Amino acid sequence: MRKRSALFGAVLALTVPVAGAVPALAVLGGTESTEVYPFMGSFQPEYPASPHPDGHGCGVEVLAPQWVLTASHCAGKNPTLAKVGVPHGWEVRVGSLDTASGGEVAEVDHYYRLATHRDEGGFWGKDLALMHLSTPVRAEPLRIASATPPPGTPVRIMGWGMTCNNSNNPECFTSALREADTVVQPEEACEELSPGELCIGSRDGSVASSNMDSGGPALVREGDGWALAGVVSGPSGDGPTLFTSVPEHAEWIKGIIDGTDVPPDDEIPNVEGAVELNGCVGSVVRGPESRPEDAALMLTNGHCVEGDRPAPGGALVDQPADREVPIADPEGWPRVKTRANRLVYATMTGTDVALYRLDKSYAQLEAEGAKVFQLATDPVREGDALAMAYTSQRFGCTAEAVVPHLREGGYQQDDSIRYATTEDCAPWPGTSGSALLAPDGDTVVGIHNTHNRDGEQCTADNPCEVGPDGTETAVQGRAYGQQVHQVAGCLTGSELDLTRPGCTLTRQ
Repeated sequence: MRKRSALFGAVLALTVPVAGAVPALAVLGGTESTEVYPFMGSFQPEYPASPHPDGHGCGVEVLAPQWVLTASHCAGKNPTLAKVGVPHGWEVRVGSLDTASGGEVAEVDHYYRLATHRDEGGFWGKDLALMHLSTPVRAEPLRIASATPPPGTPVRIMGWGMTCNNSNNPECFTSALREADTVVQPEEACEELSPGELCIGSRDGSVASSNMDSGGPALVREGDGWALAGVVSGPSGDGPTLFTSVPEHAEWIKGIIDGTDVPPDDEIPNVEGAVELNGCVGSVVRGPESRPEDAALMLTNGHCVEGDRPAPGGALVDQPADREVPIADPEGWPRVKTRANRLVYATMTGTDVALYRLDKSYAQLEAEGAKVFQLATDPVREGDALAMAYTSQRFGCTAEAVVPHLREGGYQQDDSIRYATTEDCAPWPGTSGSALLAPDGDTVVGIHNTHNRDGEQCTADNPCEVGPDGTETAVQGRAYGQQVHQVAGCLTGSELDLTRPGCTLTRQ
């Protein structure tokens, strides 16, 4: 896999599985712009939230009164990773030197991505997206360059990228547009250059684009004005930046803007109720005795708690917590936002579960339209059909077997759920905590927690099954979920009682 990252996702929780270093400074070697570029804009999505104080996430360029161009991975921050669809809470500010004021602000009501990471070959060299604006802007559009510029061509780059790599430091963000003049480099100056990409910046990296410059332009002079030659895609080691060539995809752009070749919207899976927990997933559940006025509870894995995990053989009980809980609508956009203010319980022994108490009641969540699932009281059995409720899709799984014991990294779970291996049931790292739903779509009967990554025996990320005679068996790629019916037996409303008759959860 290409060892580089897109220059937006390194700060915003990335849904695109790429990794690597980013340059250290915004428009490295550049200066603050003193002249407004009417076509230049800042993409500011409400979701996912940007760490930039002004909400800036990527650069955009106005190509027509109701059309802006950016990078595909910028528009890829939609919950289901759709290629074409309708966003919620996205807007752009164009024609200003400042991300927080001036220029024109318009909402984005549709996005069209040229390619995604799921496409064959990924989106490298095709990292472009068009976004349609709900209202036209007055800014004079930027024209597309007549051809891909050859090495040695002078170009101007610009953006509002970070000035250092620490997203927790306010001084790393700039609201002032920066620019730099540089050149197109030959292919050998960039690492792993893909077809359709330009290598732009200084060979030593002293002039380059940076994190949150994605979608920003590489401009060339044509006639008496600027023309768009490239769009920032990602870094290339510590040297120049990789840009997608815009002229190579001019026909795709023209077909959508003119309305002659507009791709249809993706079919969006129903992912209602999934909770994104920064690398894990949760779901809001009610027990059999829950009342409308009770504080709501969220279920996830014990290994998904913030801070120290519960120790083998033990549990965490009634701990302080402060965790954002965005509950998704059917298309994955946050319908209701609440917070977890208490870790009620967490264990990785016997099962792998954590239960958080939220700052809203079941009645409040229902009034706001949030999906709340019912917590099962019966165990999953061999042959049961399961839907794994991830944040971007629903996996169709079957309980191939109920494994008496599963060991992993010093922990042991009992009556674990092994899934039948199919193309429809192939979870990956990051799907931990996804609810396993009964065919009714409303009842959480289990919770996904692990799969054997490397084929190792009983090590972390490599669970093994333990037979009646103690024989340990590990199969690379096998995935497992855990039972949750034990949780219901320990609840009275939203209160946990580990001494309650019938409660079998591990105690402290």
